[in-house]
Amino acid sequence: MENTILGLHHITAIAGNAQRNFDFYTKTLGLRLVKKTVNFDDPGTYHLYYGDEIGHAGTILTFFPWDGIGQGTEGVGMATEIGYAVPEGSLDFWKERFNEAKVKTAGLTERFGEQLLTFKDPDGLSLSLIVPETEDLRKPWETSEVKAEHATKGFHSTTLNLQRIDETAKVLTDIFGYRLLKQEGNRYRFVTDAVKTAAIVDLLENPGGNRGRNAAGTNHHVAFRVSNEEVQMEFREKIRSKNLNITPKIDRDYFYSLYFREPGGVLFEIATDNPGFTVDEPLNELGTHLKLPRQHEHLRAELDQLLPKIN
Repeated sequence: MENTILGLHHITAIAGNAQRNFDFYTKTLGLRLVKKTVNFDDPGTYHLYYGDEIGHAGTILTFFPWDGIGQGTEGVGMATEIGYAVPEGSLDFWKERFNEAKVKTAGLTERFGEQLLTFKDPDGLSLSLIVPETEDLRKPWETSEVKAEHATKGFHSTTLNLQRIDETAKVLTDIFGYRLLKQEGNRYRFVTDAVKTAAIVDLLENPGGNRGRNAAGTNHHVAFRVSNEEVQMEFREKIRSKNLNITPKIDRDYFYSLYFREPGGVLFEIATDNPGFTVDEPLNELGTHLKLPRQHEHLRAELDQLLPKIN
C-alpha cells in the first residue's frame, strides 16, 4: 500500500502572536513543539511544528505566526476544522480543562456516531477532539498535565468547506484513492483504507457560503502523505493528467513537497515521510533550537534579533 496516499501528513494554519500560539498548543493542548524554524518565503516569520514525540506524519499541525496580521474569516474554499483523535472517556477531562483555561467550546456533540468536543484556539481556529469509532492505538505525547489516558493521538480528520463537493470528491477518489464512507446532511465523509489513522476527509457542501479569507485563525493548506519521493512524483503525473497545475518538487528540509489547488479552492500539498524531523536535531532536543533552511543560514544573527522570543 506504500504507492498510495497514506492519509494526512500535516496541516498548516495561520496564527497571530507566536508566544500565545506556543503556550496554547504545548501547554493547554499538550502537544510537543518538534521544530522551530522559519517560513521559507518570509524568513522573518516563524514556522512552528507541533506533534507527537518524533513528529510522525498524521500528527503534525504547523503555524505561520504573523503578529498583527489581523483576524481571518473561515469560509468556502478552505479547510475549516481540524479533528484530533482522543481516547474514550477523555472528553469530560478536556471539557473541564478548557473551561478552566477559558477556551471557547461549543460543547459535546455527535457526528457519524462519534462523540466530539469542538473548540477554538486563541486566534479562532476551529478544532475538535473526537473519540473515534475504532480505538486509535498511536502512542501520544504526554505532559505533566495531559497524560496518555487523555492526550491527543494525532489527526482524526479534517473538514473542507466547499460550494460544491463534486470535483473535490473526484480528486479524493480518482487520484488519492479515497472512498465515500457515509453522508450526514450536507457533510460527506471520505476515507482511505491505506492507513488506520489520520485517514478521514469530510467535505461540507455549502452552496451559499462566502469565501474564506486567510489570516489569523484560518487554515493555509492540507498536506497528504506519501512514503517517498518516487511515489510523490507518480502522483505529480496523475495530477497533471487531470489538467491541474502543480508545482515542481520542493525541498522543505524535513520532507519534500508538491502543491496544487484542488477545484474547490483548497490548497493541497503532497509531502513525503523522508527525511523526518530528526535530520538536524536529536530526538530529545526536537524543537529546542532555531533551525534555519540552508538558504537562510547567513541571516541567523539578523533573525535572532528580529524573531520574537518564545519562552
